[in-house]
Amino acid sequence: MNNIAILASGSGTNAEAIVDYFSSNNSIRVVCIISNKANAGVLDRAQRLGIPAYVFSNIEMREGIRPLTLLSELGVNLVVLAGYLNLISEPWLEAYPDRIINIHPALLPRYGGKGMYGQHVHEAVIAAREAQSGITIHLINERYDEGRFLLQATCPVFPSDTPESLAQRIHTLEHRFYPSTIEQFILHELKR
Repeated sequence: MNNIAILASGSGTNAEAIVDYFSSNNSIRVVCIISNKANAGVLDRAQRLGIPAYVFSNIEMREGIRPLTLLSELGVNLVVLAGYLNLISEPWLEAYPDRIINIHPALLPRYGGKGMYGQHVHEAVIAAREAQSGITIHLINERYDEGRFLLQATCPVFPSDTPESLAQRIHTLEHRFYPSTIEQFILHELKR
């Protein structure tokens, strides 16, 4: 069994898409959702979806001891970031080398790095008058948004776009491609 833990800081739409995608899979399952924010909307989604959810402080997440002990007890072999807004620390990278996946709402390497998330990314893309944007699904390393790419998908940016209208198209790409890319990574690359 391949057990996934999802880390999220926000509303959890990607987390829900991942849980739904694997809900009838006999060899891959989401065993928990972890947040660094006690009021994150993802916690309500987890409860509704019947997925155990846990909250750890930013310090606990950075130190890694308590959350990584939990993941070990749950037999987690892949960590998936779904709107998790902190840099992944060394203890996590050591415990899950090349087994932490993230999604970024732009075509990296452009519009990545510290502070580039959510609406900030869409505002920058529109301000630069880009003709297209998209998503990048990648492995995590010690720097923001620099790990090996697993998939990129594009969508147009229209002259009339607002950050909100562009975000809707980006979310559509995320929900379409993130779960299947996770599945392909597990099937073809995850070391058992």
